[in-house]
Parts: sequence; C-alpha cells; structure tokens
Amino acid sequence: MKKAFTNMILLDGSENMAPLSGYAVLVDGENIAAVLPETECDFQGYEKIDLNGEYLMPGLINLHVHIPADGKPKEKPADAKKAVKLATANPLTRKYTEHMYKSYCRTELFSGVTTFRSVGGVEHYDTWVRDLINAGKALGPRILAANMAISVPGGHMAGSLAYEATSPEEAVRYVHKISTDKPDLIKLMVTGGVLDATVKGEPGVLKMSPDIIRQACEEAHKLGYHVAAHVESPEGLRAALENGVDPIEHGAKAGEEILRLFREKGAVHVATISPALPYVLFDPAVSHVNEMGQHNGKVVFDGIVECAKQCLAHGIPVGLGTDTGCPFVTHYDMWRELHYFHKCCGVPNAFALYTATKRNAEIAGLGDVTGSIETGKCADFIVSAKNPLEHLSALRSLSMVVARGNIIRNPKIKKMPQVEEELDKYLSI
Repeated sequence: MKKAFTNMILLDGSENMAPLSGYAVLVDGENIAAVLPETECDFQGYEKIDLNGEYLMPGLINLHVHIPADGKPKEKPADAKKAVKLATANPLTRKYTEHMYKSYCRTELFSGVTTFRSVGGVEHYDTWVRDLINAGKALGPRILAANMAISVPGGHMAGSLAYEATSPEEAVRYVHKISTDKPDLIKLMVTGGVLDATVKGEPGVLKMSPDIIRQACEEAHKLGYHVAAHVESPEGLRAALENGVDPIEHGAKAGEEILRLFREKGAVHVATISPALPYVLFDPAVSHVNEMGQHNGKVVFDGIVECAKQCLAHGIPVGLGTDTGCPFVTHYDMWRELHYFHKCCGVPNAFALYTATKRNAEIAGLGDVTGSIETGKCADFIVSAKNPLEHLSALRSLSMVVARGNIIRNPKIKKMPQVEEELDKYLSI
C-alpha cells in the first residue's frame, strides 16, 4: 500500500509550475504522504517505483462530461429522446447502458482524467456508476454526478437528458426528485444551443424563465447543492447570474454588466471550446453541418472564447471541460481542450495545465482533496514521457495513471481514427 515514486521530473499543478528534478512522491494508501527531495526521504516500508526521468503531474479534471455519449460523428443529428427511450426500454438495453457507462468512465480514466463532473445523463445512471466506482466495483475517475438536468418544453435536451419543467413549482419538484439519488450538483438548461437553433445568428436563445431559474436555484441551495447551467447567449448569462446559478457552462460574450454580476455573485465560467470547433473549422462534408449550423457554431465558439478571455482579464475563475458526447468530442481527448485554451485564449501551457488540475479542483469544490501534488492530497496523478509544459500533446499518450493510489501502467485506449485524423489537422490553431 505504500509506494515511492522516484527518478522523475515533477510538475506540481501550481499556477506557475516549473519542472522540479530530484524529488520523490511518497504515497500511503490513497493519499500523498510526502513530497520531498529524494536525498531527504526514508524509503523504509515503501515500494520504490522508478519513473525513468519522465514527467509526473496531477491527474486531469474534466468539468463538463455527458457520460452516455461517445462523440462519434454522425451524418445527421441523433434523436436524443429516441436514444434514451431505447437505452431504458427493457432489462437488456439497460444492461447495455450500464456497460456503456462503465466503459466510458474507464476510457476517461485511462486518458488521464482522474476526476470529472457529469452534467446531464440518463436517469440515475451518473450516480449509479459514481457509487460503483467509489465501492471499488468498477474502474473510473472520481465523479461529481448531476444525473438528469432540468430543462423546459422545447429546451435543450428536454425529454432526454433533462426533465421538462413547465413552472417554477414543477422545477422545485424536479430538484427534489433528482436529490433522492444524492447527486453532487444540479444542472439547469437555461438556453438552447447550436442544435436547437432555428434562426441563423440566434443560438443560445433564452428558454428558461427567470422565475424557474431562481426558484430551482433557491431550492437546490437549501439542499446544499451548487447549480450549474448550460448558457450560450448574453441574455442567458444575465438571467442565470441574476437568479442564482453558480458555474456558467459554455458562456457567451460578456459586457461590463455581466462581468459585474460574475464578481458580485461569486460565479465562475467553465469554458468548453472543443464542441464548437468542428462546427467552425471542419468542411461541412465532414461535420455534416448545414450553413446555419456552421454560422451559429461560430457565434457560440466566439462567445465561449471571448467569455473566457474577459473573465481571465477581470480575475474571474475560468475552468475547463470538454462537453464530451458532442460530435468529435471523445472521452479521451481532454488534452485537446487544454490545447485550444492555450491557443484560443492566449494562456501559457503552464496556466492551461494549472487550470485543468488545481483550478478545476477548486471550482469543483475539491481543492483540499485533489488537483495538485501536495502532502495530504489524494494520490491522483499522471506520468508522460514528454514535457507537457513544452507541448500539451505530450498528454495524448501516458505511461501511467494513478487514481486514489491505484496504479494503471501503460493505459491503452481504443480511439476513433476518423476523429483523430480530422482533429489533428487543427493542432496549429
């Protein structure tokens, strides 16, 4: 149970992290017992694990995952309601849904994600797989689970991954219904999105009324839950922030008034650049997106990037998530989100790594548990042969993943060649 990781270059997860040589990380059970120069270590009772000069850093934290979707591109948009109905139709399809959940969580872990937030899933399966992993009955990351979200009729993911609330009172009832499975957060679908848009230039239309947002947030807060919200327009940003939402997922261009609300409410922005990129950059013959979808995708893409830049410039915390499940957004490509953050928002590689580890842990309420290589924190880290401070693509292939002290050596992932080929064309953006 006691292991000493030695002969490595340490990246500790701090905002200004720099490579540290000559250190050892001592692990006792699930936790880091000490981080010391090797010359000061007493290795008695520890199994020494020689990392051969490779790079050790905290495990990645993905703040925006939809577990039941794999990101495989389709020639036409899938009918989400029909897919969920099939997934829960009978014992056989439910068994397949369980298998799918466990498989995708395993993929997240093997890609270096040791913690993620699920923000909209099928029925209660998010908390089901979370509890299975916590009990040691399945392999996967630490999960902060939301289960079903709350939307409105005609709203984003309504009737599939979200309940349809027709009034504030019904939204409150859904908060209580969701709470029976003891989730870690509540998710609201405040606006529509690219796939919901019916007018060119108007993605992210406000769907949920301020009264529903406010009463759902008040009830969730009374029960001890933070509320995350899907928001993709300035109007939606204002409604969400004024009525109690905590993390804003995705985002949109934010003026001075919106930035004031972010600061006043203590809210944070979770940027998700990955899902909008195929709409903007891919040939429509590849993305299978029509002209309106491509135009609206660019509106959302620009809004997410601009929101992140504005928040960073004004000291408002920005986190990162992939929105895994959208076309071309897989369960193994969190490293790409860091790359897009670096390229599109102009942050150094070190800051991107810090955001995806220590900062994301703080945003998720786990800052005292994980996110950095420090004594007392959980032993969640990854090992790469190359230096991610130089090239973030060093994280696309890992030598080792350690999650809550459990070691996975040379993790292998089955990838989608078409997705890899298309996304790799845009590594220079």
